[in-house]
Amino acid sequence: MIVGKVIGTLVSTRKLDNLVGSKFLIIESIEKMSSENRIVAVDQVGAGIGDYVLVALGSAARIDNRYKEKSIDAAVVGIIDDENNILAIQ
Repeated sequence: MIVGKVIGTLVSTRKLDNLVGSKFLIIESIEKMSSENRIVAVDQVGAGIGDYVLVALGSAARIDNRYKEKSIDAAVVGIIDDENNILAIQ
């Protein structure tokens, strides 16, 4: 799992049928704020731009039964409440 910041959204009009209705977010890892550390994750919790989030990767991203059979490698699974500790890591 990584900690990151939502920096944008991604629109994909062509995708697998089982991803229709999924919201895609662009997440930047806070460990190294560089363009090499950006990923696209499916939002499962209603995060928005500027939120600090927890992102599950790999098979852990599909733990929720709604996503079990979907082609997901990264999913936002939590929104961080207190960002003061996160800002200290940067």
